[in-house]
Amino acid sequence: MPSLNLNGYTDLPPGKVASIVTYLEMKERPRLRQLARPAEWRLQGLSGDLDRYRALFRRVGEPWLWFSRALMPERTLREIIGNPDVEALALVDDAQDFGLLELDFRKPDECELSFFGLVPERIGSGAGRFLMNEAIRRAFRRKISRFFVHTCSLDHPAALSFYRRSGFVPYRQAIEVADDPRLKGFLSRSAAPQVPIFLPGNRVDP
Repeated sequence: MPSLNLNGYTDLPPGKVASIVTYLEMKERPRLRQLARPAEWRLQGLSGDLDRYRALFRRVGEPWLWFSRALMPERTLREIIGNPDVEALALVDDAQDFGLLELDFRKPDECELSFFGLVPERIGSGAGRFLMNEAIRRAFRRKISRFFVHTCSLDHPAALSFYRRSGFVPYRQAIEVADDPRLKGFLSRSAAPQVPIFLPGNRVDP
C-alpha cells in the first residue's frame, strides 16, 4: 500500500475508492424555521422491516456510493435498527418511501445522525429541510449535549453546505479509503457513475 503524501498526490491501488470525510456537530438546538408541507408527508418506523430498510437505503444512497449497510451482515443490521436507542424512519408520501432518517442515541448524552437523505427524484422538493427539522427536534427531545454527523466528498455536492446551514459546525476531516463496493457485488456496476471503477492495470470499467 502506498504511503499518504500530505503535500501532493497519492496513487490508489486498483479496486479502491477514496473520499474526504468532514465531521460536524451542533451543541444546542437551533431555531427552526416553520415550513408549509404537504399533509400526506409522514414518518414511519423501519425497525421491524429489514427488507424495507435495505430497499430505501439503496434507493437513497446508491447514487452516492453508500455501501456500509449494503455489506453489513443481516444480523448486525437487524440488531442496530431494532435497538430501542436507534430511530430508523422512512419519510412517506402516499405509501411510497422517499426519505431516510436514522438517529443513534446509543452513546450516552449524544446523538448521531447516522443516515439522512432523499431518493434522487425528491431532492430539491423541500423534503430535505422538513426531514432535517424533524431530525433536530427528535435529537434534542432527549437530553443530549451533542448532535453530530459526517459527510464525504462522494455525497451529494450540496450535502456539506446543507448541514452547515442547518446549524452543524465542522470540527474534523479525514481521508477514507475502502474497497469499491461495486467490484465486490454489494452495489451494481452502474451505481455512482461519476466515480470511475479502476481495475487492475489502471483500466477503467466501461
